[in-house]
Amino acid sequence: MMLKPAPDFELKATGEKVFHLSAHLGRNIVIYFYPKDNTPGCTDESLQFRDLYTEFNDLNCVIIGISRDNIKSHENFKEKLSLPFDLLSDTDESICELYSVIKMKNMFGKQVRGIERSTFVIDAKGILRKEWRGVKVPGHAEEVLSFIRELKN
Repeated sequence: MMLKPAPDFELKATGEKVFHLSAHLGRNIVIYFYPKDNTPGCTDESLQFRDLYTEFNDLNCVIIGISRDNIKSHENFKEKLSLPFDLLSDTDESICELYSVIKMKNMFGKQVRGIERSTFVIDAKGILRKEWRGVKVPGHAEEVLSFIRELKN
């Protein structure tokens, strides 16, 4: 993968905040795009990042989750799972399009547009360093953490 600057963006976030990617220069950033709040895979993935949050934080790393759900849904999901990081709402899919994570998927035999579970790591200089697409949830957050550890060396 060719290293390139991550596209800057801003989105509404939980806690009545607005997240600006460029405001986090100087820290590594993990962005995980997930299909939907309160679904089994998305819950498991979010719990993995929650359970490793302290280790990511100790490596000067910000974690954010993005889906097309609205802020109210995100607030409930975040509270239910006690997530220590913000969730961002991309209801118009603009950031999903920016990162090319919207795909046609099969749901119960029908073609539907949805988010392909994907994770991106942006380094402290704002450079996109790694991307995972079509993520399988088991062990994924640990794999991302291992990559962040390598970035620090």
